[in-house]
Amino acid sequence: MCGRFTLTWNLNELQGRFGFITEQTALEPKYNIAPTDPVLAVINDGQRRGEIMRWGLVPFWAKDIKIGSRMINAVGETAATKPAFRNAFKKRRCLVLANGFYEWKKDGKQRTPIYLTLKSGDAMAFAGLWEIWKSPDREYIHSCTIVTTTPNSLIEPVHNRMPVILSDESEALWLDPLTEDPKILVPLLQPAPPELMAAQVVTDYVNSVHNQGPQCIVPAGDVSEGDSSKNEGRLFD
Repeated sequence: MCGRFTLTWNLNELQGRFGFITEQTALEPKYNIAPTDPVLAVINDGQRRGEIMRWGLVPFWAKDIKIGSRMINAVGETAATKPAFRNAFKKRRCLVLANGFYEWKKDGKQRTPIYLTLKSGDAMAFAGLWEIWKSPDREYIHSCTIVTTTPNSLIEPVHNRMPVILSDESEALWLDPLTEDPKILVPLLQPAPPELMAAQVVTDYVNSVHNQGPQCIVPAGDVSEGDSSKNEGRLFD
């Protein structure tokens, strides 16, 4: 699954990389994004647009927004047919932008946080789905979910799922509003090649969703806030 991630690139960098327009003027760096938090998603409704959405998809037919907290992820193997996601899979696909994401390696009662990124340092584009929900107060809520797949060999020792990280080539097809056929879209939902990714043990500071800032991604053993150079490249055992 994907239950926590980061987005620290500035808006101009992201627009240059993903080619979207937006009404946002700036983005605050986020080092510990949690379910129901606002996230940046890119949609294509004839042009690429960046929108701030609530993380946790709320189906249009839902009676309560709280359902979204249970729909932060959509299983890629069933997203095209599951009632909560199938309409969005056809009509409302998006990219959820990130720098990296966290998983926790379990060893008995101990949980070790791992921060996963691309070795290149590039931003990640998670495959996402989005919806519009009308609240009882007639407020329109845009929400999204992150599509997951089976883990690659780097993540398999930590968790049995990982977010779909789209390649540069597959991003355009995933966003194409004229493409609706699951036979074309489902094959895009593959685990990223492990050789393109890096894993780093970080401190338990990130465990609390209330903790924010660059200290969340400081490697374990390096207590200098925001300085990740001392243990750069250290992988979990």
